[in-house]
Amino acid sequence: MTIHRRTLLKGAAAMSVALAAPHVARAAARRMRFAHAANEVHPGHRMATSFSEALEELMPGAFEVQIFPNRQLGDDKQLLEGSVAGLMDVVSVSGVLLPLVTGRQAMNGWQMPFLIRDYDHFGEMALGDIGQKILDDLRPAGLVGLAVADTGQRNFLSIDKAVTTLADFAGLKTRIVPVPLHQQIWETVGTAPVGLPYGEVYGALETGVIDAVEINVSSMLGENLWEVGKHFTLTGHYPWHMSTVMSERFFEGLNDEEKAAVTEAGRRSVTATLDYAKTQDLEGREELKSKGVEIVELSELDQMRDRVVGLTAEWSGKDPLIAELVAAAGAPA
Repeated sequence: MTIHRRTLLKGAAAMSVALAAPHVARAAARRMRFAHAANEVHPGHRMATSFSEALEELMPGAFEVQIFPNRQLGDDKQLLEGSVAGLMDVVSVSGVLLPLVTGRQAMNGWQMPFLIRDYDHFGEMALGDIGQKILDDLRPAGLVGLAVADTGQRNFLSIDKAVTTLADFAGLKTRIVPVPLHQQIWETVGTAPVGLPYGEVYGALETGVIDAVEINVSSMLGENLWEVGKHFTLTGHYPWHMSTVMSERFFEGLNDEEKAAVTEAGRRSVTATLDYAKTQDLEGREELKSKGVEIVELSELDQMRDRVVGLTAEWSGKDPLIAELVAAAGAPA
């Protein structure tokens, strides 16, 4: 059964009472494997560690959370498929893959172009009613959605010259995640999208297989993309959202107190992740400059917004939760 906000609040209140009570010896800690594909400097890793820290605060000694970063247990798609199959306990994965693997379209709403203004706006939506509804929408796929957070606003990295006008996008072989939404957005902008796995981006830029990639600061630093791409255009076209999901099999094996704790820990991890991502984004730009990366503005950002605005209305028709997110975020569907 889906856990809603009222249940979460009751669970959180009960948790506070339990923590204030005298210490009661618990049974051996329940082991929980938490895997993700990001490296340790990426906000996705902060998402995992902040979840673990919050869970320990809520139920000291009840869980032994083992975190596996850096694709140790597989890439995003493998981790997500393992969770759906009940083979993984909890994972954080790129939210864009959830519709691809599960068929649940609502998670696409976070990447409607230029819908989410900044990290604070993302947090407001993610921790509000619509954010919880989008997480709850994953239950028919055998997943319990615990958190969604922006791990870095996306911008545009090119290797030959800086993109400063809308015309500069024309025909650039641009790496995208091979999903329908990204394909449509970047074709509409005017690039020639190329679907590639994340781990192949560095080599593709280095060898000229691609001319550019839409990317965030954390990935620029974490994957050393600054070594091969020196022109970074600030567009902020959409967030790169990651989602923490637990397999239904693991969740249903918990008692009510444990279920409330992991749910609350997921919510707490959102704020910690957003704070980390925001700081890293701003400080990371200065680090990129020190490494010789040219950071420029797009002079025709309003024209870029105008070019893709129709996609928001089109995709709002694909799922009522996307339309509800668009309305809640203050943009017309």
